[in-house]
Amino acid sequence: MRTVRLLIILMVLAIAPPYAATGDDNPGGPSITLPGPDQMQILTTGDGSSLIGRVVRLDEHELVFQTGAGTMTIRRDMVRSIRTVPANAIRNGKYWFPDPNHTRLLFAPTGRMLEKGRGYFADYYVFFPAVNYGVTERISLGGGMSLFPTGSLDKQIYYFTPKVGLHQSERLNFASGALIIRIPEIDNDGDSPLVSVLYGTGTWGGPERSLTLGLGYGMVDSEFADRPLVVLGGEYRLTRRTAFVSENWIMPGVESALISYGLRLFTETLSADLALLNTLGADALFPGVPYIDFVWNF
Repeated sequence: MRTVRLLIILMVLAIAPPYAATGDDNPGGPSITLPGPDQMQILTTGDGSSLIGRVVRLDEHELVFQTGAGTMTIRRDMVRSIRTVPANAIRNGKYWFPDPNHTRLLFAPTGRMLEKGRGYFADYYVFFPAVNYGVTERISLGGGMSLFPTGSLDKQIYYFTPKVGLHQSERLNFASGALIIRIPEIDNDGDSPLVSVLYGTGTWGGPERSLTLGLGYGMVDSEFADRPLVVLGGEYRLTRRTAFVSENWIMPGVESALISYGLRLFTETLSADLALLNTLGADALFPGVPYIDFVWNF
């Protein structure tokens, strides 16, 4: 029941509208500031038009906005929103938004953390939904349950995924966490084993390309595995809305490594992974077993 209550709390956090503060210099409107030398801004007006450039001057009633086509004066009450982004995220006049699912490869976590107050709802293979939420800049909590059509909650799988950021920077990120799974009872013997993986993971690289290495120890109830499992994967940005993702597992007691390769399609808040799973060895299937998930960020 504690797991169910936690899932309900996480679901409420997912659908609750975020609090958006407004600047004191523009009551009732967005806060507007001058950008730094390595920053650009995306300004949206009341009619929905978007401009990419920089605020070069502002006062109480209006601002001067510089774009690649020239400068223009805009009344502050005409500004619906303004967002500051890194200058290198603007390419050929378009904003290359970051991968919204940057805290995971396909399933395995990267060393990156969710921002405080941000989260996502994910669904793996339709039957495995999950919610994750950034409690602080260094702590996130997540969980979920299977949705098998069994008609009984006792027959579902429950999982809990706490994560702690150990080091966070632009190009080097380390985190540790756990995957805790409650397996439903088998053979009607009343035994519902608790399976856990305690892990550490590191990600090297920026938003365009990165490499992730993870080590974890599996545990059934209170008994640890003799050897760790190893995860090696990475991401490579292909276009504004697509990236190549690979996630590969070496598991104790399993002769062949499990590999995966596929595409991530994404917008600013949504992503979908379309990949293939396979093994390295005689049991390999061509081209592989299809894998699919989707993630909605809030």
